[in-house]
Amino acid sequence: MRIDLNSDLGESFGRWELGDDQALLSIVTSANVACGFHAGDPSVLRRTTAEAAARGVAVGGHVAYRDLAGFGRRFVDVPPAELTDEVLYQLGALSAFTALTGDRIRYVKPHGALYNAIVHHEDQAAAVVEAVRAFDPDLPVLGLPGSRFLEKAEKAGLRTYREAFADRAYTPQGTLVSRREPGSVLHDPEAIAARCLRIARGEPIEAVDGTEILVEADSLCVHGDSPGAVDIARAVADLLRAQGVTIAPFTADPSAPDSFTTAPSTSA
Repeated sequence: MRIDLNSDLGESFGRWELGDDQALLSIVTSANVACGFHAGDPSVLRRTTAEAAARGVAVGGHVAYRDLAGFGRRFVDVPPAELTDEVLYQLGALSAFTALTGDRIRYVKPHGALYNAIVHHEDQAAAVVEAVRAFDPDLPVLGLPGSRFLEKAEKAGLRTYREAFADRAYTPQGTLVSRREPGSVLHDPEAIAARCLRIARGEPIEAVDGTEILVEADSLCVHGDSPGAVDIARAVADLLRAQGVTIAPFTADPSAPDSFTTAPSTSA
């Protein structure tokens, strides 16, 4: 068994610090790095990509709506052509800093409201796919299983990977429970780790209403801005490895062109 462990990082801005990126980069195998639209400034992006490269962590472009005030968690009705350009702009900014480390962006994962919108929003899903295809048609994308985004990306010839969320509750339909709802964010590291082990094994987990659903995943996400994120990520990594699950970047697939081959980091 093998699975990736990712986290949303590089989300500090100026004097405002969010999360413990250094600690998380010692645990996770992929880093979804903010590109300046929902969080992150140039110095944060440079520091985060450099630290990720030093630790052998794959960097993904965490593209978002232009919504610093709302942390990218508010839907924005952006015209598709404009959204394509904004995603391209973000990938270009992040790629400047990955190039300085001698590496490149390894995948794209939308953030927040954009991530949730393109589960069903046809036009915006197509706009994000077009941006990735225009930037680099060999670049994989990471998203919610069954989403319009992954469906359109696959049809466009992009490599697609499925994501599950370690610290978020699911609806019976396999989508994420809105953060406005009670119980939408999980906090118990041991319970979260046990649920992640079930996902890695291909076993069902409980939805918010108690029903069992199957969430297929190539990568598990721990939100870097969640309280206790480091403890959660470490508990997940430790339990998976103890149960014989290999944790490695999904971009290290040997069948993928120019695979990311650096050995995965171990937990601190």
